[in-house]
Amino acid sequence: MRTSRFLITGGAGFIGSHVADALIARGDRAVVVDNLSTGRLSNIRHLLNHPRFQFVRANITDEIVMDRLASTSDVILHFAAAVGVQLIVRDPVHTIETNIMGTEAILKAALRYRCRVLLASTSEVYGKGVKIPFSEEDDLLLGGTQKSRWAYGASKMIDEFLGLAYQRQYDLDVVVFRLFNTVGPRQRGRYGMVVPRFIRQALAGEPITVYGDGSQTRCFCDVRDAAEALIRLAASPGATGGVYNVGNDQEVSINQLARRVRVLTGSSSPIVHISYSEAYGKGFEDMQRRVPDLSRIQALVGWRSTRTLDEILIAVRDHEQPLPDRLKVESAPS
Repeated sequence: MRTSRFLITGGAGFIGSHVADALIARGDRAVVVDNLSTGRLSNIRHLLNHPRFQFVRANITDEIVMDRLASTSDVILHFAAAVGVQLIVRDPVHTIETNIMGTEAILKAALRYRCRVLLASTSEVYGKGVKIPFSEEDDLLLGGTQKSRWAYGASKMIDEFLGLAYQRQYDLDVVVFRLFNTVGPRQRGRYGMVVPRFIRQALAGEPITVYGDGSQTRCFCDVRDAAEALIRLAASPGATGGVYNVGNDQEVSINQLARRVRVLTGSSSPIVHISYSEAYGKGFEDMQRRVPDLSRIQALVGWRSTRTLDEILIAVRDHEQPLPDRLKVESAPS
């Protein structure tokens, strides 16, 4: 079987680096392009000397670089984007420009060489929708433009519209996938991601800070499961022109998550609640529930997530915690 040539934008980031791992393990070739603004070289350091791996430090809006990389690629996995609620609220201009202009640059490069493109989108596009679970065909409901919290979801909606327009108008092979709360080792709590933030707080003996009243629910998918879903979509001719939810559909409240983190880390950290306005600024709005309908991707490629929440939390804990301290926790009574 011929080795497939993958180009991963934002591939030094959390999800992109795990996808690179999975591709290399399969025998494919992976080229990562990342400007390291939020990605980290440490995420891919173990791959740098691999003969089927290449890292290019560049901006995806650099037309010359992207032209060269696209010319030797079969599939482009586009992850490069502004990420995290805190970054979005703090720097909405960067969010909008990075997401929309970056996606346009990728699509133009792909069109020149007829690369297959998988565009990363997000559950944020469902906004304030109340129909649970969220289906790919549902109407999308965002808050007002005066609230920068919705800039990320709006920019990813434009990405989806643009990618699907290229597919319809130019017959470019485009697939859109919407990621739901993907978690695992290498994820950073710096931009508001809840699982690494909770675990780092618990390991440090600091208060575990829950935003809002903690009754809001999320569904957490292991990044390794998500990587497998994307590889299956990339290999499926029937995925072209479609939009696919990728995630887990088992709900847990943020209060329950905080308590589970405390148990699995052996921490005595108190769980404290702070208001959304204190965490993100006045007028912040959040989704109460975020549950994906996974029937479409299951029907097409037979994928569903397999790892439990405890497995995910233990993997993150082990990534964050030195081995001697971890052994103390594991030998303690639960």
